Amino acid sequence: MGRSKEELKKAACEAIDRNRDRIIELGDSIFSEPELGYKEVKTSKKFQKVLDELGFEYESGVALTGVVSTQKGKESKMKIALMGELDAVVVPEHPCCDASTGAAHACGHHCMIAGLAGAAIAIKEAGLMEDLSGDIALMAVPSEEFVELEYRNRLREEGKISFLGGKQEFVKLGVMDDVDVMVMQHTQSTHGSEIKANAGSNANGFVGKLVRYIGKEAHAGGAPFDGINALNAAEIGLAAIHAQRETFRDEDHIRVHPIITKGGDLVNIVPSDVRIETYVRGARVEAILDASNKVNRALEAGAYAVGAQCKITELPGYLPVVIHQPLADLMYENLCQLIGREKVECISGASGGSTDAGDISHLLPTVHAYIGGAKGGAHCADYEIEDKELAYITAGKALIMTAIDLLADGAETGLEVKKSFTPVMTKEEYLKDWGHVK
Repeated sequence: MGRSKEELKKAACEAIDRNRDRIIELGDSIFSEPELGYKEVKTSKKFQKVLDELGFEYESGVALTGVVSTQKGKESKMKIALMGELDAVVVPEHPCCDASTGAAHACGHHCMIAGLAGAAIAIKEAGLMEDLSGDIALMAVPSEEFVELEYRNRLREEGKISFLGGKQEFVKLGVMDDVDVMVMQHTQSTHGSEIKANAGSNANGFVGKLVRYIGKEAHAGGAPFDGINALNAAEIGLAAIHAQRETFRDEDHIRVHPIITKGGDLVNIVPSDVRIETYVRGARVEAILDASNKVNRALEAGAYAVGAQCKITELPGYLPVVIHQPLADLMYENLCQLIGREKVECISGASGGSTDAGDISHLLPTVHAYIGGAKGGAHCADYEIEDKELAYITAGKALIMTAIDLLADGAETGLEVKKSFTPVMTKEEYLKDWGHVK
């Protein structure tokens, strides 16, 4: 007779504790060399080194920089994915940013890979798979932060990727085709709060846009009347977006937050090439698409007003997160066991942010937990990890304990979770309807 769930969890956590310094060293190393999405070459190799040391086979270069290593159970009744994210975000003011790219781990993804490595170590050292009736796929996934839109759109145009988000690309490539459940966690800022973790929260979806206003150059001082000012067109377009805001329903949580990435070429030349990037976020797909149409009308109105052209490139963003309560309950109980029930929420309030885990959650049961240890604002210059025990070590334990819940005892719980989930859409519907969103 095999070990019980509690015996397996105890063995897994003890293995992680024995390797505490190794796991923290990995997280710190990733933090020190932040890389942006689809460019995470060093970070990917660091995770591969962990797998090499464990003797695990893996596939690298998945969606350019991703890594997937599947560990087989004594039976293969189902397959779960444990995920961590490889990329950093652009925060040029962060004291630990990469000076050449502005990349910084100001969202805690380095902690996620450290936690994933902890789960991998537990699998090996505690000999977990011999007692589990399903397989575990360890997935280090690229490009969660939706940044460098022009660069990634070029990758799309060159046929190197189909989606700007790494988990989306995993779906497109078929990596998720045989996965039944996805489990992950994300670091969050909990400084000064009694609550140190939760088993998930709602998150908005969004579409992305690249906007280019094309005018006509002219000497700004000598002959401005011969030009068409693309910057004026952009300013009118942005003002027209503001005029739409009162039409957005409160319950849809619509957010539109554009930036001008190019305002012209020289101060003495009438701007003829002005570029904008923006998201249109919301809590429901229908609301996102409705708001997106309004934003497009507003942007185009700016061009019409001054006789410029407006070219809008639509980018499929992320879907809202679908909470699957039975799976969230498993994560919640494990977090309570690890850090105390009084410090854990099951499902927290709605988040205004977004994640490509939302796309996965439309296709299969998904839990996207949040575990603390950071302080400062996400994506801000003051973001740092103040509690590595929580952010690195507890994170790894929560992942592997939830995996054990799903796959121990003949994978009875995992099969129940799978059965209780009704997909919002099929993979084919997803690729057709969201992959080419207009």
